[in-house]
Amino acid sequence: MSMEHLDVMLLGKEYRVSCTPESKDELLATVAYLDDKFRELGAKTNAAGERLAVMTALNLAHEFLQFQRGNGFDMPGTKRRIGLMKARLDGVLAQQEKLF
Repeated sequence: MSMEHLDVMLLGKEYRVSCTPESKDELLATVAYLDDKFRELGAKTNAAGERLAVMTALNLAHEFLQFQRGNGFDMPGTKRRIGLMKARLDGVLAQQEKLF
């Protein structure tokens, strides 16, 4: 598997990371997301450096655990709504097919 090096900036510091060519765009999106979180929390708390990194990591871990446990997202409800939309679309499409 081919690896390439990518230089990214977080908290004003440059880091060299390795990734596959296929995961480069995903990694860049992750870096942008994390940098946004650093800026957002830094603006709210005036924290910087290691303290900001730890606080951001705690917030992200908390959000992840809430999502994983289903507290932040109603997966069964979403699946049910998608099923209802699919059924309605199927019904409408069936009516359209009869017209032609």
